[in-house]
Amino acid sequence: MPTFDDTDARILLAMVDDPRQTVVAMAAKLGLSRNTVQARMVSLEKRHAFLAFDHRISATPLGYPLTAFISVHVQQQKLGALAASLASIPEVVEAHGLSGRADILARVVSQGAEDLFRINGKILACDGVERTETSLAMNELVPFRMTPLLLRELQQ
Repeated sequence: MPTFDDTDARILLAMVDDPRQTVVAMAAKLGLSRNTVQARMVSLEKRHAFLAFDHRISATPLGYPLTAFISVHVQQQKLGALAASLASIPEVVEAHGLSGRADILARVVSQGAEDLFRINGKILACDGVERTETSLAMNELVPFRMTPLLLRELQQ
């Protein structure tokens, strides 16, 4: 897997700083040619450096102010099909397979406690789910970020 160089890191940092800027504006800010920035952006996209745009959309203004993390314990032989079942529940905004005590950690959003109870019931109803444990997100202490890693790349 190819690594990022300083130019890639500078481009990504510029995107973090102003994600709406044009390639021309970014090139001028970084002192690079437009073609260099454009080619690097294509290369970064091919290397899956960019997440989906919807990762940057907050659920709160959509009417889902409550975030919870649900640890899901499953029958291992049904894990593959269970991923599709979880994906069919709109309030499940993210799910990861885990090692350790739980098998899946699902991040869910809800309209409130009663809605969360309903969502948890939908997860429990999925074929292969044995049990769940729910934790409410009280505060986001460290939001999703890449800037420290990109800055470290520039310092090396």
